[in-house]
Amino acid sequence: MPTPQNSQQAAVESILTDDLLAGIRDRAPGFDEANAFPQQDLQVLREAGYLGSLAPTAAGGLGWDVSTVVAAQRVLAMHAPATALAVNMHQIWNAVAFILGRQGDDSLDFIHRESAAGEVFAFGISEAGNDAVLFDSDTVAEPVGDGSYRFTGTKIFTTLSPVWTRLGIFGKTPDGGQLVFGFLDRSADGWEADASSWDMLGMRATHSHTTRLQGARVPADRIVRHIPTGPNADPLTFGIFASFLTLVAAVYTGVGDRAVELATQSLARRSSKVTGQALSQDPVLRYKTGEAALRQLAVDTQLRAVAADIDAGAGLGAEWFPRLVANKTTAIRTAKAQADFALEASGGASYHRGNELSRIYRDVMAGVFHPSDDESAHQTLANHLLGPVQGPAA
Repeated sequence: MPTPQNSQQAAVESILTDDLLAGIRDRAPGFDEANAFPQQDLQVLREAGYLGSLAPTAAGGLGWDVSTVVAAQRVLAMHAPATALAVNMHQIWNAVAFILGRQGDDSLDFIHRESAAGEVFAFGISEAGNDAVLFDSDTVAEPVGDGSYRFTGTKIFTTLSPVWTRLGIFGKTPDGGQLVFGFLDRSADGWEADASSWDMLGMRATHSHTTRLQGARVPADRIVRHIPTGPNADPLTFGIFASFLTLVAAVYTGVGDRAVELATQSLARRSSKVTGQALSQDPVLRYKTGEAALRQLAVDTQLRAVAADIDAGAGLGAEWFPRLVANKTTAIRTAKAQADFALEASGGASYHRGNELSRIYRDVMAGVFHPSDDESAHQTLANHLLGPVQGPAA
């Protein structure tokens, strides 16, 4: 009898075929070098139905769960980290719709229908200096009077900037009392993307431009939530945190997978001038390979468990956020450690700028900037164990 993991692998392989993935891997160096968006990658993924992975089959999608998409994103990241991270933002909104749908909330079902039809959803949430993340906003959401809102503010790292057709955004009402979430159509007036400064160290092909909202109107039927400003337990807030942190962890786990794969291939290929043996027989390098395997198996187990808990709607209560941020933080730390190991195992050739490991080494550095950052993660975990800070420091 096939196991759930085998069925999951078969589902992923039926869409992300060897030929499709080979083309994506072959194109990745060129997109990085040219600082170009991977239009061809997105097109082949769209044609394969991947944009509708989480959409129910009745809506024209693949009917996958979060665990299957997590597995697919790992595979995609092994072949082209930037393409995987770009598509990740589309999959995050679909995962939010999936989580809410499991709770009987159909307010985001349109995301599934439109994703299955080829629309591209992007993430317009991050703001410079807003360490409150989803609990506050510097963007103003001004009510028009007919249920629609006009949004004015600046969003940073808007991945998929050249191609999104729907942009999920939020802002705060002028009285400061509510946070308003909605989806902006690309055809709307009152927004612009600034590509002038996009020349980054790594993850270059994501094209995560700054987006300036200048009274951009979201109609009433695309306003999906009004949430009080400040910490809250709204299912949408949880859905965004859970989806974002878990799928970001999936991408960087995939990057770590590839780094270890390249390292072991290199150790088998290279030999010692002194002993004449393959470096895979060197006891020190074998120990370091074992350490790399320990790291990767640990993050693999953690990621699978978190994704399964999301699919099951596990009642983890106050433990959810520590588990989510720990998973994301561990995945990025591990990917960075694996990149270090792979460079050492592969020798000086990997230091050439055009080498895949050189690109991986640069790509993993982007993990530092994804919420929750290291400081925020530690605060979440300390608060869970010790309670909130008391006294003047609070």
